[in-house]
Amino acid sequence: MNVLSKVGLEDIIKANHVLSRVIEPSPLQRNELLSSIYECNVYLKREDMQVVRSFKIRGAYNVIQSLSPSEREAGVVCASAGNHAQGVAYSCKQLGIHGKIFMPTTTPRQKISQVKLFGGPFVEVILTGDTFDDSSAQAKAYCEKENKVFIHPFDDVRTIAGQGTVGLEIMNQIPETPDFIFATIGGGGLVAGVSTYVQSVSPQTRMIGVEPEGADSMAQSLARGQVVTLSTIDKFVDGAAVKQVGQLTFDICKDALEDIVVVPSGKECTTILELYNNNAIVIEPAGALPVAALDAYREQIRGKTVVCIISGGNNDIDRMQVIKERSLIYEGLKHYFILNFPQRAGALREFLEEVLGPTDDITRFEYTKKNNRDDAPALVGIELKNKDDYEGLIERLSLKDYGFIEINKDPKLFNLLI
Repeated sequence: MNVLSKVGLEDIIKANHVLSRVIEPSPLQRNELLSSIYECNVYLKREDMQVVRSFKIRGAYNVIQSLSPSEREAGVVCASAGNHAQGVAYSCKQLGIHGKIFMPTTTPRQKISQVKLFGGPFVEVILTGDTFDDSSAQAKAYCEKENKVFIHPFDDVRTIAGQGTVGLEIMNQIPETPDFIFATIGGGGLVAGVSTYVQSVSPQTRMIGVEPEGADSMAQSLARGQVVTLSTIDKFVDGAAVKQVGQLTFDICKDALEDIVVVPSGKECTTILELYNNNAIVIEPAGALPVAALDAYREQIRGKTVVCIISGGNNDIDRMQVIKERSLIYEGLKHYFILNFPQRAGALREFLEEVLGPTDDITRFEYTKKNNRDDAPALVGIELKNKDDYEGLIERLSLKDYGFIEINKDPKLFNLLI
């Protein structure tokens, strides 16, 4: 049987009726600044304004409320990097069901705290593994051993139907038919559900998936024609850091998606900062991906109607410095070097006067190894006012003959030192 017939319009409409008991439709807002920048009508679907600050409540509640009395009595289990866990926790408390929630040890503290807040005495958080996939494997093993129900974050017909209600709301709220809808892909539940509904009622709307560069599991799976498991992933975009997408979501996406845009982490960080500074919107890295992808479609969307689904806003304030750092590096405004720096009086002043430009700034300086020689390696971070100043900086460094290494261009060295 074709997978699209398993997750259909009727399933999503039923899920929407069920969800009306616990959530309100999230706002669909036209963004004036983005519309001006891209010369089109850009709407933001604000799932970051959900009760758990992400769309995940939709799929989680739709699954849990469908359980039999015996399944509810046994309790539920889930694995999540944060947002699905919050949806499950909230649902457990609403329905009076006990749940165990397995989360990666790398999950931001803010998300762990929110899970405990939403679930209260009905949930227990278990931190285990470095990635979602590690936690998922242990959660499933626990389920089999204890005979409990596993609430899958994306590869379940009921989960996909719940997430599909985002698409239903968009089509009910938008004043004109959307030409493009951009949605983040982690495991694929959101984009699979939304595309199922939208293409049933508006087949001319083009669905664009968006993935982070370090965890593009759907893009690689579609390229190979089958679900693949990535050997390693960048865990920075925790809401979309999945080594393996679902088989159900893959089968839907291979027919429903027009394209997948893969976004570098620095670009999504720039987008997070811009949305905060320009619109006072606080979103997590996964939530920024659809807006970050607009540059790749600048020509195609001109004059069109575009929807970007802001999937979540669970961002830990402690990460903002890292987000700013990644943005500056991506924009070419921050550079790190290893310099063979003189160990003598006046050397730093000479460096400031003869190497740095008038608007350049040293943000980090430390000797990596001190000795009795005349010079020693130093780690130096320099922030530029304008990225065009980079060539002049390199030219002056070369003239001084410091014997420098550009760490930005050496991923292994960068990850080790920065």
